[in-house]
Amino acid sequence: MTIFEIPTLTTDRLRLRAFRASDLDAYAAMQANPEVMRYLITGRTSSPVEVWRTMATFLGQWALRRYGMWACEKISDGAFIGSVGIFQPLDWPEPEIAYSLDHPFWRQGFATEAAAAAREWLFEHFQLSRAASFIRPDNHASKRVAERLGAVYERLFELRGSTYEYWVHYRA
Repeated sequence: MTIFEIPTLTTDRLRLRAFRASDLDAYAAMQANPEVMRYLITGRTSSPVEVWRTMATFLGQWALRRYGMWACEKISDGAFIGSVGIFQPLDWPEPEIAYSLDHPFWRQGFATEAAAAAREWLFEHFQLSRAASFIRPDNHASKRVAERLGAVYERLFELRGSTYEYWVHYRA
């Protein structure tokens, strides 16, 4: 039997933790919002069954790669606000610092705070010189997060039939 641990990270305002079955309703509501989903991989909303599969994929990546995505919640009230972490499906060119928050939590600095914690954890635990963030060209808010984190725009590239900007996070 393979046992793996998903660490819990805390910042001043946030907790990054393993996904739980009880996250399904909040995560499914978030991923049913077209405004939230328009910049993500498929660009379309997801059904609860698809969201469950996404959560299972996030958990499975921890077993296969020893890093992955966390559920992100506010420490103050335990509210589920989204997913943040290191995403690397088989067809990704390198680990991605990824973040997706529910609409009520936008423009409050949560994405930057959580992504910085995830990136710091990745570089502390793995001998990588860099990681990436793949951002749709019209997602200006996400590009601002990448810039605040010190990531550098590298190039445009195609991934799963869509064009993304390739932003690079270098180990400090």
